[in-house]
Amino acid sequence: MAVTAGMVKELRQKTGAGMMDCKKALTETGGDMEKAMEWLRDKGLGSAAKKAGKTAAEGAIGLKVGDDKAVIVEVNSQTDFVAKNDKFQAMLKEVVEHAYNNELADADAINASTINGQPFSEYLALQIATIGENLVVRRADLIKKEGNMAINGYLHANSKNGVIIAAECDDEATCEKIKPVLKEIAMHAAAMAPKVLSYKDFDPEFVEAETKGRIEAIKKENEERQRLGKPLKNVPQYVSRLQLTDEVLKQAEEQIKEELKAEGKPEKIWDKIIPGKLQRFIDDNTTLDQEQCLLDQKFVMDDSKTVGEYFDAKAGGKARIVKFTRLEVGEGIEVEEEDFAAEVAAQMGQ
Repeated sequence: MAVTAGMVKELRQKTGAGMMDCKKALTETGGDMEKAMEWLRDKGLGSAAKKAGKTAAEGAIGLKVGDDKAVIVEVNSQTDFVAKNDKFQAMLKEVVEHAYNNELADADAINASTINGQPFSEYLALQIATIGENLVVRRADLIKKEGNMAINGYLHANSKNGVIIAAECDDEATCEKIKPVLKEIAMHAAAMAPKVLSYKDFDPEFVEAETKGRIEAIKKENEERQRLGKPLKNVPQYVSRLQLTDEVLKQAEEQIKEELKAEGKPEKIWDKIIPGKLQRFIDDNTTLDQEQCLLDQKFVMDDSKTVGEYFDAKAGGKARIVKFTRLEVGEGIEVEEEDFAAEVAAQMGQ
């Protein structure tokens, strides 16, 4: 059976494979469309198996935000060049739409799903064969509206990082009011890369390790400062609000009173001085929160306020941020340095 241009076009539309691959598939299968699709699928699986060992640390983030849900997906490729081409971008958009429409909550759910009537693994294999690099759907998250909830998100212009975020509100009017505020905070999170929403989300063991490390680092820095005759930095006792129990704060307050007494400050004005000094103690002993907790970071658009303070001021009604997810391409992936000279030499049989 002669293979026509129309048949090639139809197969290409159904599979997304290249024109020459579609023509070869139809030729190999005598023009049988179903068998040609199977031929391409088998070719894709074989190609995917060969490329599976290749590290995919580049890629792009895709997201979609609606009134009742938001989804964010990281798809990795081997090179940034491929991540920018039209086929990869079309595939990313299709995967995001698929995750959004089917409310797939993570990468495992996406990879175990069925898309366009075929297992996702086969779909991805065909994309790998078509695009020519190993591709991995590595991470994803879904926020679904529950009760009075406002949802928004932000994707950076280069598609290298993105954020989805949600807040619970007292009513729908408040939800509508704070949607643009959530967009601003999502932009902040994209830029400042917070790790958690609140200090309450920290692992106590992580906080303990950070405390020791930061104290030692400041002590060493102070040794150099002392040698150079520079003012010494304050060495904190703690690094997170997680450590500042009622007992710790009470002790800090008593210490402040002792200092005021030693300075000869009249006791009748202590109540005007103590709150400021106590806040300074909290600020000095929560540096980890200020760096890694979204709500405690200084807001990039108004650094006189923390993100939490900015949100509260803008919300008007009763609302609180309850969740955010930030994904950045390639986070945590170790990329082995390739010796291209050795690779070329090996291919030449040297």
